[in-house]
Amino acid sequence: MADAARDPPPDRTDFQELEDGEDLFPEPAATQESEPASLPAADISTNSNGPKLDSLFDDDPEDLFAEATEEVSLDSPEREVLLSDGPSPAITPITPPTSVITPRIGNAHDDMFTHSSFDEIEEEEGGDSFDMHISVSDPEKVGDGMNAYMAYKVTTKTSMSVFKLNEFSVKRRFSDFLGLHSKLASKYLHIGYIVPPAPEKSIVGMTKVKVGKEDQSSNEFVEKRRLALERYLMRTVKHPVLLKDPDVLQFLESSELPRAVSTQALSSAGLLRMVNKAADAVNKMTIKMNESDAWFEEKQQHFENLDIQLRKLHASVESLVCHRKELSVNTAQFAKSAAMLGNSEDHTALSRALSQLAEVEEKIDQLHQDQANADFFLFSELLGDYVRLITAVKGVFDHRMKTWQKWQDSQFLLQKKREAEAKLQFTNKPEKLQQAKDEIKELEGKVQQGERDFEQISKTIRKEVSRFEKERVNDFKTIIIKYLESLVQTQQQLIKYWEAFLPEAKAIS
Repeated sequence: MADAARDPPPDRTDFQELEDGEDLFPEPAATQESEPASLPAADISTNSNGPKLDSLFDDDPEDLFAEATEEVSLDSPEREVLLSDGPSPAITPITPPTSVITPRIGNAHDDMFTHSSFDEIEEEEGGDSFDMHISVSDPEKVGDGMNAYMAYKVTTKTSMSVFKLNEFSVKRRFSDFLGLHSKLASKYLHIGYIVPPAPEKSIVGMTKVKVGKEDQSSNEFVEKRRLALERYLMRTVKHPVLLKDPDVLQFLESSELPRAVSTQALSSAGLLRMVNKAADAVNKMTIKMNESDAWFEEKQQHFENLDIQLRKLHASVESLVCHRKELSVNTAQFAKSAAMLGNSEDHTALSRALSQLAEVEEKIDQLHQDQANADFFLFSELLGDYVRLITAVKGVFDHRMKTWQKWQDSQFLLQKKREAEAKLQFTNKPEKLQQAKDEIKELEGKVQQGERDFEQISKTIRKEVSRFEKERVNDFKTIIIKYLESLVQTQQQLIKYWEAFLPEAKAIS
């Protein structure tokens, strides 16, 4: 039997961003978020191997110089100006770089499964075909300095009956997306549903945007984030259960959204999540589960291996992107040198050939840039998304193990209580015997509920893994075809350039 205890996840070394002009140390009252009434307190903590929900810096971006800033609320005049039809001060449209390729890819009791409608939702969804597209566009910088934040236009087009209109748009800031993921994860992860992770942050990229440094890297960062947010929303609404969640509907349709205060980084809530994550890591190493289901044993090993190989391939593609960008820089330098040599050459035909060679190399430089963007936005981003998605999949397996452990703990307590009851009967203490019988009856109910919970989460995970694997194959097929087409197009254009230059080179005499 396989040991379900896993090694703790690797330490994250990447920095997370601080944005949205929030205080580094907000008042404790501002960081409290009401918990769902139907969730047991033990289930609120995020799994240590989950979708990077609660890492130390994964909260709402904040002002790097918090002492001199003032928090801007979503219901403030600035937010009203953003959502109004009139002119908006201090809003700077961000235009993506022209060379960037932007592909569109298309609890009052212990019963943790009181949501019996989940299966019904999935069955109902089969009768309403998925006809929905969400676009994230028009990134705008709201405010100035370190208080600035990015706002995005989220447009939904659909014919599905769950929505009131066929087309509608709302404005959302980055922290709203993080808040949505936090709510969904707290509702569904612990009962076996795979919740797509929200995009990660970048402190360097967002700081450049905040201070108003308009350059190629800053624009590329904004475009990368826009596409990541779009993919995140599409993956979320493709899930038949998440699609009909009230928080998802509110996020897509409501013009005003409550401030997502739970996403602050260095807040009391953030520190508490960090402590819970450390505790989960320790529990994961100490829980020893004797897996009796060969399917789960096989799938857990499959996802462990898949995670390792995806990370390796992702690192390789990242290196390839850097190589192509470096090649582009060197090609541009070669073109410049060839042009200067052509201007210095006395031989007319040779001078003309060198000048045209310089022009060809300039065109090839642009091809290398475009291909580097295709490598990144098509292939590298897909791999990065699935590295995070695999982490979310491994997270639901961990929650299954927690459910099993809770069941086993109830069985252990029941056994102890029965032993205590036998002793009371032997020592003839009727005054305590009835209390022991009541406790045993309560524990028997918990054991039965724990068994039902474990069976239900196992059933849910089987369905979720099947759905996830189908989507993964389709996503990789679509992107690999697009990526290969971009490679073929680049090589064909390269051949045309050289074929056009060849007669000029032969004409040198």
